Amino acid sequence: MKLITVKATINAPLSQVWEKWTIAHHVTKWNFASPDWHCPSAENNLVEGGEFHHLMAAKDGSFQFDFWGTYQKITIEKSLDITLGDGRKMFVYFEKSGDQTIIEERFEPEHENSEELQQAGWQAILDNFKQYAESSLTPF
Repeated sequence: MKLITVKATINAPLSQVWEKWTIAHHVTKWNFASPDWHCPSAENNLVEGGEFHHLMAAKDGSFQFDFWGTYQKITIEKSLDITLGDGRKMFVYFEKSGDQTIIEERFEPEHENSEELQQAGWQAILDNFKQYAESSLTPF
């Protein structure tokens, strides 16, 4: 299985990073790859066998889709093993490193876009997450 990897070091404690990653109202604040997109709604049933649904939408209303998956295995504040809605596998790893948290995402590429484009898009979303998670303006 070929996987694409994106990674970021977040200047925030692991427990706060986990919350901002897994609580739905936080997801809507960071889950988009460019300023002309947004995530107007998110749902997250964080249990094994539970699903998450993130509505990804162009701000001009021209396109939207449900990015969703099913949790196969959850290790709190450590990892998420997910099967995406189209059957691809996705893994998210959380690692405490002093006062920082390292997040690494690995995912099977889809076949519509180049692997480089997919990696760039997912990295942009992860960079948005980093900015959001580090911001003192986003209360828990």
